[in-house]
Amino acid sequence: MGVIAYLVLGLIAGAIAKAILPGRQGGGLIATLILGVVGALIGGWLGGLIFGEGVGSFFSLSTWLCAIGGSIIVLLVWGLLTGRTRTAKA
Repeated sequence: MGVIAYLVLGLIAGAIAKAILPGRQGGGLIATLILGVVGALIGGWLGGLIFGEGVGSFFSLSTWLCAIGGSIIVLLVWGLLTGRTRTAKA
């Protein structure tokens, strides 16, 4: 997978991770991109270790699931490190 495809994957995976988790997460487009790319790296690494599937092909379902799962993990860790609460607005 090329660099541009990896950036697009990271941007979309980061946006989906922010939409899945309740509460308000800070950061704009660049923060979402970085979150998604780091999440895709971690998700691909964990997917390779656990399931034997990693981030290989852009149009593979396992690639997207690993990238989104990794982005959720990165977002949770980032929230713990920065001390932000994930309370949902009513």
